[in-house]
Amino acid sequence: MAKPREPWNIRPARKRASLTAWIKTEVEMKAKDLIESVLKPKHVLPPKKGVQFNYITDIGAKWYRNYFYFFSIYACPGPQALTPTFESRFARMEPHGDGKFALYFMRYTGKEWVGIFDALSVDECMKAI
Repeated sequence: MAKPREPWNIRPARKRASLTAWIKTEVEMKAKDLIESVLKPKHVLPPKKGVQFNYITDIGAKWYRNYFYFFSIYACPGPQALTPTFESRFARMEPHGDGKFALYFMRYTGKEWVGIFDALSVDECMKAI
């Protein structure tokens, strides 16, 4: 496994990696397996009665441009809710070529991605998530 990054070294050097359809399919299949077997049973729970807080209703993953994102869908049960649901991304995989990825998480402010690892394989990324 790759070593953790220093906190001040948030972004790696920009290097556009080309993605093949095979790598995209492999990432999607392994992410779907991780979501169905680990993340959903642990984090998608029925809402508590009488509580009007947001709760997770679904977890998913998708490609957007050159990044692969993991996201959760929250329900807003309160009467003052602007929308009944909203989506929040919590992890991002950035390809670096040769089947290696950089792994990021969304900072608590929800405004910037923080890099955790560089040069992980798909399996190592799924294990870290």
